[in-house]
Amino acid sequence: MGTRLAHQTALITGSTSNLGRAIALAYAAEGAHVLVTGRDPGRGAAVVAEIQAEGGRADFLAADLSGSPAAASEFATRATEMLGGRIDILVNNSGAIGGRTTTDTDEAAFDQVFGVNVKAPFFLTAAIAPAMAAQGGGVIINLGSWVARLGIPIGAAYAASKGALETLTRAWSAEFGPAGVRVNAISPGVVHADTEGHPAAAMMKGTPYGAIGKPEAIAQAAVYLASADSAFAHGTVLDVDGGRIGVAVMAS
Repeated sequence: MGTRLAHQTALITGSTSNLGRAIALAYAAEGAHVLVTGRDPGRGAAVVAEIQAEGGRADFLAADLSGSPAAASEFATRATEMLGGRIDILVNNSGAIGGRTTTDTDEAAFDQVFGVNVKAPFFLTAAIAPAMAAQGGGVIINLGSWVARLGIPIGAAYAASKGALETLTRAWSAEFGPAGVRVNAISPGVVHADTEGHPAAAMMKGTPYGAIGKPEAIAQAAVYLASADSAFAHGTVLDVDGGRIGVAVMAS
């Protein structure tokens, strides 16, 4: 096991699968006490068992963060208690996708996307960041998306919500950074645990990487942003996207 996050506690929302699970495993492997959260206790228990089997520390807390300020505050209190009275690292990873196009996205779907992707992290950060400042510092990492800055013809509500979260990253860095709370974001490209024959693979054509990425790539970026290695990084969005946003590969 590594030591880059030794003696740190980490709350990762939506960490029973995919990116959140990979981040939880990576944090635990670097010495952090991880609180795995999600709606499915069975999947949560499986991630905790996987971490503990490797000698790491982890617990599970069921959560359905839909955007309610009261729910976020209660969740923050319970999470803090389970992590021994302090949260050093908060990863706002939970996400919802609703509606493919603007015209087929009804109000309920729109509200769900913004509730989970914007309101929930907003009020969870509001509940946790002041406590981080009071304890001398902390780290907040938001999970954005490449579609926040490169328009595609589907998922407009999702793209807008991730754009809002990236903007909040900069705003929170200005608000909480002077008190010792570092706030940054990761913007993943198309990432999935199962890369074989995935229908979204076409979205990575024309990039240097040329294929879907693995969740572990995002997890390693999250380790960097949570560790002292990134002490000079504030209010930034780290693109870990195989070159999707910044590079076009010209066909020969």
